[in-house]
Amino acid sequence: MLLERTITQLDIGPLPAAEARQMAQFGYMQWIAGLPGRADYAACARQARALAAPFAETSPAVAEFCALLTASIEAPLRPLPLALPPKKRRGGSGARRSARLSF
Repeated sequence: MLLERTITQLDIGPLPAAEARQMAQFGYMQWIAGLPGRADYAACARQARALAAPFAETSPAVAEFCALLTASIEAPLRPLPLALPPKKRRGGSGARRSARLSF
């Protein structure tokens, strides 16, 4: 159930490569956090990749998600390059004030 929801959240169509990679990393973290404690990781990852693969052609985020799953199965044990997005300012109080004044 969580896997289907993750795929649905990632399948939003064309995106810039950096944004697709970021979304895929969030999706991977969401998926892996939902695995049962004693689950066979490789089997679960292969199943997830099989379910997501049909959507990879039309969705860059799903394609990146599949690439993360593939890397986690096939590569020797090493950390995956997962990161939270960089912090960025949204404008602060000055932006909020100008937004209220510009109708």
